[in-house]
Amino acid sequence: MAAALAGCTAEVGPEGEVAEAAGAIEIMNALNMNALNMNALNMNALNMNALNMNGLDPNSLSAIRDPGPNGDLAREFVKYAVSCSLASDQSFDFTWADAEEVEHPESYPGVLGLEPEWANGPLSLNGQRKVSACLAGLTNMYGVHVTISMRGPEAPLKIVDPAELQAYPNVEGAFWGNLWADTPHLYACYNGDTVANSRAHQRVCAAGQLNPDSSITECGMIDIVGPCSDVCEPVSSETGAHPTCLVNPGTQDPTTTEHVVTTALP
Repeated sequence: MAAALAGCTAEVGPEGEVAEAAGAIEIMNALNMNALNMNALNMNALNMNALNMNGLDPNSLSAIRDPGPNGDLAREFVKYAVSCSLASDQSFDFTWADAEEVEHPESYPGVLGLEPEWANGPLSLNGQRKVSACLAGLTNMYGVHVTISMRGPEAPLKIVDPAELQAYPNVEGAFWGNLWADTPHLYACYNGDTVANSRAHQRVCAAGQLNPDSSITECGMIDIVGPCSDVCEPVSSETGAHPTCLVNPGTQDPTTTEHVVTTALP
């Protein structure tokens, strides 16, 4: 896998391993939505400000060595954050001990390379938004691994292979936000034409889980703001992605961001 992932498939497997195969920019998702719960990660497990200020330094992240449930969430969060941010020739390595004092060496490989500089320093504002959007796009309410096409207006998620656009024609929606903002936030919007297809694939974080009483359950802190047609530019025929979305949907703020991850399914 190269830092520019065009022509490469990246899959995060059940145990977090990353496999390489020929193909387009695809990735399996199964990030537990509870790992995005800032009450758990920020207050009880992972200090996001320390992570930002110190970069990916295992010596500054005591939460990832916690042998309890908070440690499990912190490690899962960091594993997926590393897969989003670092390139395939980078990794994040550390060791933690469980309650029985058995040591567990960990090595989390980079995959997408959205912000490889995070390995050596603070995550920039643009990097915060890129990694946040990626993490939201990888979240699965059911913990089920589903292969998706992840797209964006910039490399390495800028899709130029028509074969992938054909194989994954059903754009389910888009994700954006900033987990490192003073008030952490993540947004999602959905493509109304593909909601049934997304739910059939057990992908519900863009449109929400439909309950028997017709109410909608969101994926943890991911705020579903409605159809993408209301908050994002139309999907580009070249990239298969929404070029921009409103930074603050639901307000009068017209500011947009291009740090958006668009996801698609077969």
